[in-house]
Amino acid sequence: MTSTTKFVNEFCDIIDSYGGRDKVMKALCYSAKLVAGYHAKRNPDLAKRYATASSKISGARATLRLIDDIPMIQYALEYGLGENEPDRVMAVLGVTANIVDLLYYPIEKVCWLAEHKIVDVKHADSWDNVNSIFWVLSVYLNLMRTMRNFSLNQDKLNRTANLNDLDTKSLAKHRLEMVSIVRISLDFVHAVSTLPKGYLWGGKLSTFQVGAIGTLSAGLGIYQIFAKRRLNK
Repeated sequence: MTSTTKFVNEFCDIIDSYGGRDKVMKALCYSAKLVAGYHAKRNPDLAKRYATASSKISGARATLRLIDDIPMIQYALEYGLGENEPDRVMAVLGVTANIVDLLYYPIEKVCWLAEHKIVDVKHADSWDNVNSIFWVLSVYLNLMRTMRNFSLNQDKLNRTANLNDLDTKSLAKHRLEMVSIVRISLDFVHAVSTLPKGYLWGGKLSTFQVGAIGTLSAGLGIYQIFAKRRLNK
């Protein structure tokens, strides 16, 4: 089997899963937005076409998220109060993140219904702002959990006298967590940019900047999927 065939097979396996397909859709969405931002003044007609493509793909992703609350509820119930977490901080962050996500998904549904004029929602702009706030909180808590877990793992590595005692897979997973921190940090910058003007850097990023941040985040996410699959072989 050639390396190209192997890559294609792996890629097909990835997009066969919901998470993998969403990462690829995200990459397409934000790369189109990146091109639209780049050509905004150089070629407005081309920029408009790519902006439309980005918007349609983003809408498809939002539609697919309509049933995400079902597995989220299952996950929250299985997680409980974080009894299996390594320390109390991780447990508190985990429970808080689950509560935020359980509230975030219904709010996103209301915004989706309002956007497509399926339901007459009063103060739709306010709902969009609340949706952005919960998105920021969700990403922030996820970032804090990832950084805390990375810190705990780093402490374990520091306590290990001989690095040769550690298996290659454990070290590789630890490095992948560094990639997660970078990726989620990019998502946080993007999420905050959707807040109303006057809140941090809300509304201050250009289309090109949002496209660049989103494309890089999606690229790191796809890289992590490939890397994790190879680690598990």
